[in-house]
Amino acid sequence: MDFRTRVEQPQDGVQMHLEDTMMLFGSCFSEHIGNLLSTHKFLCDVNPFGVLYNPSSISKALLRLCDPQPYQPDDLFFANGLWNSWMHHSSFSAPEISLCLQQINDRLSQAARSIRNARFIFITFGSAWVYRLRDTHECVANCHKQPDRLFDRSLLSVSEIVSDFQEMIEVVRGFNPSVHFILTVSPIRHIKDGLHGNQISKSTLLLAIEELRRRVDGITYFPAYEIMMDELRDYRFYADDMLHPSSLAIQYIWECFSAVFFDSGTKAFLREWQEVGKRLQHKPFNPQSDTYRRFLYDTIQILNKLQEEHPYLNFQKEIEQCQTLSKV
Repeated sequence: MDFRTRVEQPQDGVQMHLEDTMMLFGSCFSEHIGNLLSTHKFLCDVNPFGVLYNPSSISKALLRLCDPQPYQPDDLFFANGLWNSWMHHSSFSAPEISLCLQQINDRLSQAARSIRNARFIFITFGSAWVYRLRDTHECVANCHKQPDRLFDRSLLSVSEIVSDFQEMIEVVRGFNPSVHFILTVSPIRHIKDGLHGNQISKSTLLLAIEELRRRVDGITYFPAYEIMMDELRDYRFYADDMLHPSSLAIQYIWECFSAVFFDSGTKAFLREWQEVGKRLQHKPFNPQSDTYRRFLYDTIQILNKLQEEHPYLNFQKEIEQCQTLSKV
């Protein structure tokens, strides 16, 4: 017997290969998936603007990458001893304006190159609630803990989200016609919106994605939100704050993602890489023994073999790790 409700997974046959380049944008759930992809040696660029929650800011960020004009001092503001950007996460903030601009523009240049070669763009919508500066009506990606009086809060409509994303996708595909979009809704509940407000927000996002799929080819929906709400509905799958998925839940959703999108060759590599990962994490009883040095030598040979089989991947860090340990 099966004592849970299983979520229907996408059936459109979209497959990811190890050599595919990916970009990920959106809430911290995109960071989780991006980190797992990177750990498993996929070529990916994760959140070049930092964590973004609302579709309007995500769309705006992607359009900026298509026309990567460097950010200027006038694009920043100073508060709480730091220079900040309304379009960027606070991880880009810095006490010196030159450093803040350098961090922002370096990532902008890097991501502008990535988007032209990306085979997949994975986007997680976090919330349909947005904050707009009262002075300019600009939608901000991050409020940087500034006073509420600076902002007007509102809920994006389905039509606003669809219109923004249709325009953005058309621009992106103007120079990268084969890129495929994977959209999802964050399984993290935004308690600041209130539980009812969170449900309204998530419903808006789901309706917008469904309308986008109806209007635009090359979009797949991955049901991370539904997996969390239905398959993992027990609180044991939540972190201590009872809002974020636990590491176990993230791992389960990752396994669902892998099962849906990875081709057979990629799955075979991941099984092999999992075994290599165990070797790299191995803690010997005697690090100076001949047995351990032989173990490290064998691991280097495995890594060299993988490098020959997958020349588009980079195993140099792991090889150097083993070489360093063998000299201890």
